[in-house]
Amino acid sequence: MTENRKVALVTGASRGIGRACALSLAKAGCDVIVNYAGNEAKANETVEQIKALGVNAEAVRFDVSSKAEVDSAVAEIISKHERIDILVNNAGITKDGLFIRMSEEAWDAVLNTNLKGAYNVTNAVSKIMIKQRTGAIVNMASIAGVMGNAGQANYSAAKAGLIGFTKSLAKELGSRNIRVNAVAPGFVNTDMTKDLDITKIVEHIPLRRAAEPEEVASVVKFLALDANYVTGQVIGVDGGLVI
Repeated sequence: MTENRKVALVTGASRGIGRACALSLAKAGCDVIVNYAGNEAKANETVEQIKALGVNAEAVRFDVSSKAEVDSAVAEIISKHERIDILVNNAGITKDGLFIRMSEEAWDAVLNTNLKGAYNVTNAVSKIMIKQRTGAIVNMASIAGVMGNAGQANYSAAKAGLIGFTKSLAKELGSRNIRVNAVAPGFVNTDMTKDLDITKIVEHIPLRRAAEPEEVASVVKFLALDANYVTGQVIGVDGGLVI
């Protein structure tokens, strides 16, 4: 990528919050690596939108839940671009249902992508950042990890784990000038939530609406690029739902 530009890797960046994060970082002057797991067409759309902003981008396919795929992909990224300055662990899935009926497969799938996936990617990227002695990691948590959510025991457990992961890593990596923070969105207008009826929930949100992906992305960009003395924090982007 281009000398003097920061290189950002955003997982799950083909659409939704991930795409918004990728575009926000690109608008701030970063070259962006767009990770996707399955939807190549959407990932390529994101890449073209980024390139239209005058910076470089490429789509890289790997499943964050597979350590072998992650390690191989990150090694290739480093061989081509020599550095990764920003990591946004955004990739995530849901498999909702009441816990008493929740299958082991549904539990494992969500934990493997949402929590172990963050471990896999951070494990590979943090080693690079330690050598660089600089870096910023932003983990995509959720209010579900703060307050729990009925029907989402797997998702809530994964996101709560991600919050603890964030705080521990901030303590471990701070001496290497690597900042680690998390964003905890509330209800966001994305494909993941489009089928949910949040009419009653909105009544309990002080701002009386769901968020747009770009509103989450602006906080991610702030933590990644501007918040030089902020680490180990979990920033709610929930319209005041959790107060």
